[in-house]
Amino acid sequence: MNDDGAAALGVTYDDIEAAAKRLEGVAHRTPVATSRQFDQLAGCRAYFKCENLQRMGAFKFRGAYNALAALDEASRRRGVVAFSSGNHAQAVALAGRILAIPATIVMPADAPQVKVAATRGYGAEVVFYDRAAGESREAVAERVSREKGASVIPPFDHPLVIAGQGTAAKELIEETGALDYLFVCTGGAGLLSGSAVAARHLAPEIRVVGVEPAAGDDAARSFRTKTLQRVENPVTIADGARTQSLGAITFPLVLRHVFDIITVTDPQIVEAMRFLWERMKLVVEPTGALATAGVLSGAIDVRERRVGIILSGGNVDLKAMASLFA
Repeated sequence: MNDDGAAALGVTYDDIEAAAKRLEGVAHRTPVATSRQFDQLAGCRAYFKCENLQRMGAFKFRGAYNALAALDEASRRRGVVAFSSGNHAQAVALAGRILAIPATIVMPADAPQVKVAATRGYGAEVVFYDRAAGESREAVAERVSREKGASVIPPFDHPLVIAGQGTAAKELIEETGALDYLFVCTGGAGLLSGSAVAARHLAPEIRVVGVEPAAGDDAARSFRTKTLQRVENPVTIADGARTQSLGAITFPLVLRHVFDIITVTDPQIVEAMRFLWERMKLVVEPTGALATAGVLSGAIDVRERRVGIILSGGNVDLKAMASLFA
């Protein structure tokens, strides 16, 4: 991979290394799990990067902390505003608490209550919007930003956020060595694009695969057509992947560094979660199980290959999960 070309796209491996230095001693270096049963089932040698065990329960902490830690003193005093269905909300709230930066989070009124409670628990102010009525979370965040003079920290389309997320793949490959494939959940593609930049630098022959819910297949359509596609309020249990489209920064990075983007159905996500919970004793949320479901779907032939899988998060509503597993 040529980092000169990557620089033109907004994020380089040097940015990911800088993020890793900011995160050192703050973010968890999450464990890598393996499972003989999964290897037999999928026919590959799989390595699971357990970002469900990251601080606040998801990879989002990496990007949020990296972005907030890079703010100058004046910006820190004015605070930050973010918009998110849950994990980015908690990540910005926690990073703000650690760095003593006031945080306001714009969340959908129907966000999982466990994520709303956690966001408030980290000390952030929560402002709700009604996505069913067509309200724009970006517009609400911009209004709050103007009122408070706060910096907007978007959930995925931000160079520092993307670089922070890429540290997850960096750690995985440093621990496992070169991989043949890396499967990554896909919403707005902050994790996917950052992971792809890191993975292609460290293992140039690796094939990075994004996995998104079939109901929200905008990334797969965008990847195939090379034109940014959208989806409006997709109905899927993978609430962290309900984004309307890839971003102005993430989309070019995906086109340059990603091998393929595939989709999985909600029932396939549930079955992947069932395996992770029952066999590997790993509590993973629906979005966090997308990459696992992608491997099990058979859409990509991974037989006899070394495969990385990022388990992106573990923040779940246990009552909701009980009904899904039932």
